[in-house]
Amino acid sequence: MADYRIQEHPILTVPTGPEIQFTWKEQALKARPGETIASALFAQGVRVFGHHAKDGAPMGIFCANGQCAQCSVIADGLSVKSCMVQVREGIKVEPLDGRAALPDPRQGDLRFRDIETLETECLILGGGPAGLSAAIELGRAGVNVVLIDDKSALGGKLVLQTHKFFGSIDACHAGTRGMDIGQKLEEQVRSFESVKVWTETSALSVFADRKVGVLRHGRYHLIQPQILLVATGARERSLVFKGNSLPGVYGAGAFQTLVNRDLVRPTERLFVIGGGNVGLIAAYHALQAGIQVVGLCEALPECGGYKVHKDKLVRMGVPIYTSHTIVSANGKEEVESVTIGKLDPSWRTVAGTEQTFKCDTVLVAVGLEPVDEFLKKAKEYGLPVFAAGDAEEIAEASAAMFTGRIRGLEIARQLGRDVGEVPPEWHRTAEVLKARPGAVVTEEIPEENQGVFPVFHCSQEIPCNPCTSVCSRHSIRIEGDDILGLPTFVSDGGCDACEKCVAICPGLAMTLVDFRKSQDGMALVTVPYEFPQATLTVGDTVTVLDTLGTVLGNVKVERIRAPKFADHAALVKLRAPTEIAKRIAGIRVQQPWVTQPMEQWAARVADDEIVCRCERVTAGALRSLIRAGARDMNQLKAATRCGMGACGGKTCPSLIKRIFREEGIAPSAVTDLTQRPVFMEVPLGAFAGVASDEQPQETAPKAKPGAFQGGL
Repeated sequence: MADYRIQEHPILTVPTGPEIQFTWKEQALKARPGETIASALFAQGVRVFGHHAKDGAPMGIFCANGQCAQCSVIADGLSVKSCMVQVREGIKVEPLDGRAALPDPRQGDLRFRDIETLETECLILGGGPAGLSAAIELGRAGVNVVLIDDKSALGGKLVLQTHKFFGSIDACHAGTRGMDIGQKLEEQVRSFESVKVWTETSALSVFADRKVGVLRHGRYHLIQPQILLVATGARERSLVFKGNSLPGVYGAGAFQTLVNRDLVRPTERLFVIGGGNVGLIAAYHALQAGIQVVGLCEALPECGGYKVHKDKLVRMGVPIYTSHTIVSANGKEEVESVTIGKLDPSWRTVAGTEQTFKCDTVLVAVGLEPVDEFLKKAKEYGLPVFAAGDAEEIAEASAAMFTGRIRGLEIARQLGRDVGEVPPEWHRTAEVLKARPGAVVTEEIPEENQGVFPVFHCSQEIPCNPCTSVCSRHSIRIEGDDILGLPTFVSDGGCDACEKCVAICPGLAMTLVDFRKSQDGMALVTVPYEFPQATLTVGDTVTVLDTLGTVLGNVKVERIRAPKFADHAALVKLRAPTEIAKRIAGIRVQQPWVTQPMEQWAARVADDEIVCRCERVTAGALRSLIRAGARDMNQLKAATRCGMGACGGKTCPSLIKRIFREEGIAPSAVTDLTQRPVFMEVPLGAFAGVASDEQPQETAPKAKPGAFQGGL
């Protein structure tokens, strides 16, 4: 079979070493150690994992985060989510294909053990930026903590983020790549003896007796914390459109998991839906992995993400269609093309504006919803609870880290530790980091044509200031007392052309222009380049563009260097005519022919869009019931099974509520779905104490009541 692994990446190290063998439909395949079944299948070119029992529709991945059930397969006789289970030597994998009753593969008598209750001062759900930051503050205060995460590695979405962070260096490691920040935070957490980390552990529910049920290495535990911190992050929203459940339609988090965590190239040609930071960054990550990005569409008149993210895509050759929406994803077994159309002021597609683009993947990046069911249930049952990160409020990971610090200090104080009040400036910094992008101003191009100086191609106020921190001459400054202003160059301080400001800028929005050795009306321009250096050599002629993506001309590459302070990025020095030197913002990396639409566009079929993926319930079926008077989502569930599927009603409720709104029903008139008592899937035998052959990794002696009691 074909190999779809990434062999070269500008930021990530491609793993080498022995592989393990498994089978898919009795065909021998190979996987990397620690790789999930889903990633191993994608690496071999398998994108259809099975077919739905109801209508035979093909199924693949969507979230790759354990939140849905689209990727379910049978592994050694048991139904599992392929994105959450690692490949084992010799494991036999096959499609689920609607099989409901499976034989128990275990032989002999079952062994049982007592379900013990572990007591701890604080239980943290989630080992992402917020949970880790809180654990650090609690560890410093000597609080007994259990931190659980359902992945094999800590860091949450930081693991997937190869780009450099915004914010400030002091507050949230600005200018450092997300994956490196995650590693630093994990190292700090593991240095505290009072903090116990349980990976590959799923929180199941919060119960009326204020205990939290968790499944760890196949064994069921009850944990009774004095305080619960919910730092469970967010799940991706979906969209209702024709073909939305085809293999090849999936979320940005799933894409980044495959590409940045597992170094799998899951697509050749990608189209992105959604112009927030998630979609913009995912498109950039695709370009870095050698994937063609055909285009990006955003329903609003402007992208909601940082303008610097949009700008770098445009100048690299990716067209962005604002006031456009997806009409359909087209294909029989997998995505073959995507159709988009322009929206009118009433958010209806304008007939005749449809365009169809050839692609094999449609990336849905239309926002996030907090994973807050544990928070709500803890409040209902009176368990003292705090929330941090996206579970509290959707924002950037930099803000999640800082709110995690604040919650950690607040919890330590509530537990009686002498840690003092939370400094007022912490709250101020947290609000700044949560700030939405400000107004866009006209880009200012310096007038002088002599000396050496930086040019700032950022023209929107966002929380970011690492360029001011690395300037040794303090010549780069931001007016005011926060980090939301735009940077300016103070020429009195001078510039020593160290290029550190160019290297650290998270938005790749800074260049350095040098007129000191100007010859024949030419100047030297240093631009950042985060692509494999083998794709560019000294002497090459490259196409340069301005901030808005306008082609300025073709220039020669004078020099390429990759200093350590650039952190895997290259600094490319171009020799350019004086009249365009200061306007150069970047190098085009994708040719225009990649993004051309097809001659014919595929027509949309109305009302058969899938709303509930698990049970294949259409928008038309729900609309007919709503028009007949249904106002209770539980009534819709009883009639159609929407929300009754394997995902546990996590992905479709917001889509159902949207249909109510489209039908003119006020949210106050709609009765919400009754929440399931257990939020994640678990074998019933676990509640009975069925012993597993797998042993947990961490152990510790039993502690006195009120302290952490060690692993079993």
